[in-house]
Amino acid sequence: MITSWVVSLFLILLIRFTVGKPKLLPGKGQIFVESVIGTLRTIIQPIVGRKTFFPSFWLLSGLFFFILIHNLSGLMPGVGTIGWGEMNEGHFVIKKSLIRPGNADLNMTLALAAVSMACWFYFIFTYAGLKVILYDLFGTKAKKADVGAVIYYCLVPMFLAVGVIEIISIIFRPVSLTFRLFGNVFGGESLLHSMFVLGDKFNLAWIVPVPFYMMEVLICTVQALVFMLLVAVYIGLICNHGEGDGH
Repeated sequence: MITSWVVSLFLILLIRFTVGKPKLLPGKGQIFVESVIGTLRTIIQPIVGRKTFFPSFWLLSGLFFFILIHNLSGLMPGVGTIGWGEMNEGHFVIKKSLIRPGNADLNMTLALAAVSMACWFYFIFTYAGLKVILYDLFGTKAKKADVGAVIYYCLVPMFLAVGVIEIISIIFRPVSLTFRLFGNVFGGESLLHSMFVLGDKFNLAWIVPVPFYMMEVLICTVQALVFMLLVAVYIGLICNHGEGDGH
């Protein structure tokens, strides 16, 4: 948590210093920040739809930056390697870290998933409504004029069963969101630790982990993007109907 606060404060000060007061004729810092926000808008809007974009953008962009900051702060020197432990075969093994990556804690990823799903409920009931939700879950998507009355009514039980399966999948969404992020971050932390131990064994402590650091930077960004996109897809599946730009 401390590392994420430090990184967040650093980014805020950096943006304030490079951007300053927003201007009609933007400088380089303002152009960069606007480009990042514009890129996120380009990604999110076709998924959630125009109607839901502005209400949900604060959540989705917030999730992306929050998770990204936590993931990257976990790569700072000392995170996960400073704390209480004991010597084991000539190496100091951490038993209780003083500073841990935020998303390497299951409680953090569970909280992110819970907040995301709570906001998902709010968005679908506010901007889609109960009728649209029930139709999306249980409604027969085939048209009677196209398939005929007999086949249409035979499809009704099948779509009801599909709706039940969809409800079960919705129940498991926070579980998948929680463990996907936690598993990738925790696994990356364990991998880096193993590479440091391996490098130290062959007196290459500052060479062996470098490629894996580069890989973890990529994974940190991808996992933040994946989490944001999954929540956006969950919102768009129900709220983004009847909008041509969303398909």
